[in-house]
Amino acid sequence: MSNPMNDAIHRVTQRIIEKSKLTRQRYLDMIAREGDKGINRATMSCGNLAHGFAASGDDKPVIRTGNAMNIGIVTAFNDMLSAHQPYGRYPEQIKLFAREVGATAQVAGGVPAMCDGVTQGQQGMELSLFSRDTIAMATAVGLSHAMFEGALLLGICDKIVPGLLIGGLRFGHLPMILVPAGPMPSGLANKEKQRIRQLYAEGKVGREELLEAEAASYHGAGTCTFFGTANSNQMMMEVMGLHMPGSAFINPGTKLRTELTRGATHRLAQIGKEGDYRPLGLCIDEKAIVNACIGLLATGGSTNHAIHLPAIARAAGIMLDWQDMDELSAAVPLIARVYPNGSGDVNHFHAAGGMGFVIRELLDAGLLHRDIMTVAGQNLTDYGREPVLQDEKLAWQDAPAISQDETMLRTPANPFSPDGGMRLVEGNLGRATFKTSAVDKERWTIEAPARVFHTQEDVLAAFKAGELERDVIVVVRFQGPRANGMPELHKLTPALGVLQDRGFKVALVTDGRMSGASGKVPAAIHCTPEAYGGGPLDRLQDGDIIRLCGHDGKLDVIMDAAEWAQRAQAERPAESEGLGRELFAMMRAGADGAERGGSAMLSAAGL
Repeated sequence: MSNPMNDAIHRVTQRIIEKSKLTRQRYLDMIAREGDKGINRATMSCGNLAHGFAASGDDKPVIRTGNAMNIGIVTAFNDMLSAHQPYGRYPEQIKLFAREVGATAQVAGGVPAMCDGVTQGQQGMELSLFSRDTIAMATAVGLSHAMFEGALLLGICDKIVPGLLIGGLRFGHLPMILVPAGPMPSGLANKEKQRIRQLYAEGKVGREELLEAEAASYHGAGTCTFFGTANSNQMMMEVMGLHMPGSAFINPGTKLRTELTRGATHRLAQIGKEGDYRPLGLCIDEKAIVNACIGLLATGGSTNHAIHLPAIARAAGIMLDWQDMDELSAAVPLIARVYPNGSGDVNHFHAAGGMGFVIRELLDAGLLHRDIMTVAGQNLTDYGREPVLQDEKLAWQDAPAISQDETMLRTPANPFSPDGGMRLVEGNLGRATFKTSAVDKERWTIEAPARVFHTQEDVLAAFKAGELERDVIVVVRFQGPRANGMPELHKLTPALGVLQDRGFKVALVTDGRMSGASGKVPAAIHCTPEAYGGGPLDRLQDGDIIRLCGHDGKLDVIMDAAEWAQRAQAERPAESEGLGRELFAMMRAGADGAERGGSAMLSAAGL
């Protein structure tokens, strides 16, 4: 028997509903108007419509009549991303699946899909965060042709799912289903990969050994197997009810994977306006957003979603901030340990019980909202099951009654930690995110002198020169959205890990991002307001004593307040050029703070 909803989760949810009252109603009014306008094939001129079905081959007669759903496919396919390479054949499959239920499908458009794994530590990473807004706008372009009564969104990785949702929510009167492609099979154990990275950082192994280890880790088609932002995306789509149940972690190229894509296509045809109507804008409500936060906290997911979730919420007229997430974190137990928080990867997590187990256990403990509109089933209960093939057809069965591996998956009654481990820290250095779930508890408080840098490269040069062989808080500033696009600083993880393993007290403070794979070193990230434009990190100097504490939620420079107020600002670095970064200048100039999502597009739209 299920427990009643947790009091703290109920309280936070009601607060979000109350503070979002005006903006949410404005959003709901907008999608109602869009739906009532009937901007669709029936209202098009003959010339418009003929353009829309000119190349649709065998589907032309059905699209022409307008009597069946025409599904828009928005795809993030490219074959440079291992996660998105399987999508190459999806459109032709979806067209066949649509015909099976009397519907049609067309590719509405493609969206860019950059890989943070490829750009990590490279200059191209400065385009990464703003690729989310670009994806949202590209999604809107694709759906603007008024040819579609529903959409399948094909995307998995870091900024891609948030971008698809933000763009899709502007067409929130349409039903939409997210269609994943699944993780690659497990390769080299993640702990071994981490070991070799640290040996390389120390100069004890060469580039060839490092490349061999990386190639054994990232070795085939599918999502990277660690629990970073991409796989956190997939987890959240499950707890928000936007996938077919249990879709997240089925490997590519399997019969079950294909049947889930068929099932998504068939289901979308059923939930249009003339059927069991489930528009995206009603599926994503305040409770669904809270569910996404809870799933993130319960599984130890990516810190990047401290930025993406507020942005997704804003696109639906919902106001979410870090205080909300911090209070939820205090109420939600950590019940999964997936690398980098544990030793096993998402394939091992799935084998241990996976999302079906997680959702059922959280629902029964009163830690998730059951009463949300999902794309499948009457509420979230159906997502506490797992997909299987029965007589070669898609079916669902109960998730395992008990965890199949308690080193990686547990119940809320026996958690790894009583809280979700994503904390708000704040003080005279601003507000920041600290992922305590990835850090040993004895390292939650670090007080040490600052060493201030403006680039990752300068940090690594100082490390190689032996200048950081001491207790130190490394500050990397001018890494926020307005300064350079807020790149991830994951390249620093091996070097800082080496210093920590040598017995030093080490932490990172930055207005940049760390990674969906935030590691074992204490880190206050996403500091807002950012240094560029006068945020407090701008005034730090080498030797200043900083105190970061995950226990009491503090981030301060230890200094007389009057002296701190008089401290001069640092000289700001020059604007970056090359690799197309100058084309994103308008996004940098208009970006808002990390806590609001670091978006120029949403701010310009008045959202």
